[in-house]
Amino acid sequence: MHSKQIWRLIPLLEARGNVQMAIDLWLLEQHQSGKHPPTLRFYTWSPPAISLGYHQRQYPEYWQDLNWKGQKIDLVRRPTGGRAVLHQGDLTYAVITSGLVGSRLQMYEKICEFLIQGWRSLGGELHYGTEGRGYIHNPNCFGTATSADLVLPDGTKIIGSAQLRRGRVVLQHGSIRLQPDAELFAEVFGAESFTTVQIPQSLSAENIIAALVTAASDCFDMQIQVKPLSQSEWKEILAHQP
Repeated sequence: MHSKQIWRLIPLLEARGNVQMAIDLWLLEQHQSGKHPPTLRFYTWSPPAISLGYHQRQYPEYWQDLNWKGQKIDLVRRPTGGRAVLHQGDLTYAVITSGLVGSRLQMYEKICEFLIQGWRSLGGELHYGTEGRGYIHNPNCFGTATSADLVLPDGTKIIGSAQLRRGRVVLQHGSIRLQPDAELFAEVFGAESFTTVQIPQSLSAENIIAALVTAASDCFDMQIQVKPLSQSEWKEILAHQP
């Protein structure tokens, strides 16, 4: 039997958006320099945030002054492309790996396979979205589904992903919509852009993570090693953050 590649799993982490983006970028750089294994992690944004795609320059000015339940909403720039995502009531995954070959879309599909398989094990079906004509003009990532996104059978987009490639190394992270606040969503993107996501109440973030980790082990043919960020790693990451 061949020995499986070891991947690091960083336990669920709640932090500010700029810190989360700094972690993802640091993991990419560490893996690129050969100091760090491929990594899978899950995280949430606290306070809630709007993340902008790396090249996204235009967004409504009032986004800078949004509040939710007494907290100011962060505006954070991702190292990856794509458009604005509201991170509230969602769970974000990140995969940092190397050695995948193919076009950008083929790489998306190779990485997204664990999301589809994991969701199926929870009793749900996900499909790739199709790029609608509204894509270019829609500032809201969840307003239109592209082929890099995963949708429920009724067309509701549930996972939106974005990618950054550096040489052979890829960072892909994405937002899994669980319990978004309809009013906040409407305030950010306009009422017509909100579609209710029907996720069974019994599905906690922990259940979802467990299912996705199992699926990832299978899809990437690897073994998981759970390892939180160490103090020295935190120091390096925080020194790097924008």
